[in-house]
Amino acid sequence: MTRCEILHEDRFIIMVNKPHGVLSHPNPKAAKPQIAAFEGGYDHDRRCFKTSAGNVWLIHRLDQDTSGVLLGAKDEKTAAACREAFEAETVRKTYLALCSGGGGLKPQGVWLDHLVTAHSGHQVRTTVHHGSRPNAEAKYRVIEHSAANRVTLIEIELITGKTHQIRVQAASRHLPLVGDDVYGSFDLNRKLRKSIHAKRLFLHAHELRLKHPASGQMLSVKAPLPPDLLAVLEAAGVKAV
Repeated sequence: MTRCEILHEDRFIIMVNKPHGVLSHPNPKAAKPQIAAFEGGYDHDRRCFKTSAGNVWLIHRLDQDTSGVLLGAKDEKTAAACREAFEAETVRKTYLALCSGGGGLKPQGVWLDHLVTAHSGHQVRTTVHHGSRPNAEAKYRVIEHSAANRVTLIEIELITGKTHQIRVQAASRHLPLVGDDVYGSFDLNRKLRKSIHAKRLFLHAHELRLKHPASGQMLSVKAPLPPDLLAVLEAAGVKAV
């Protein structure tokens, strides 16, 4: 059914730990076969994988460069309930991100911005549109700052779910995510690759918390930081959560 580590599974839903480099779903325009979180053919209109163990409806997406908790539903009714919860912003999505800088960042706060996403060919880019009513919200909490390496580990609760939201909101505040080759700094990434061995984007979907669509009970599922990101924190002298 899935190539990923299963974090939680019952007869209604499945939650997996998607690795970096794996797609949430395949791109229909791709010329070559692609590795996606679940096996089998993918129906883009229904957002559904046809796996050997049954259908899995994809509820949300993680960027290819982002690792962590990904949710799927095993029937259409459950999928509809999960998607409604995401649209109603009642699902708690918590990420761990390592930012460049952040020495003067307040211990916690809220980021509010108006984000605009543009598609051009195979490229997707999101920008902050100043002066417009905010449509993107994220709450952050500083976990630890390394003055020696000038990086800060933060926990981010994503209230909305815009494309590249965390990466863009952080970069617009001069806090580009370590390893971000789109919104970050090429020179800075090159230096951090040498100093703390940061070879990829440091963004991890750490926890997903929601009411179970069948039982109504609160369900919290966490994906531990993968070894490569733990090694970056160790090299940077930052304690892992």
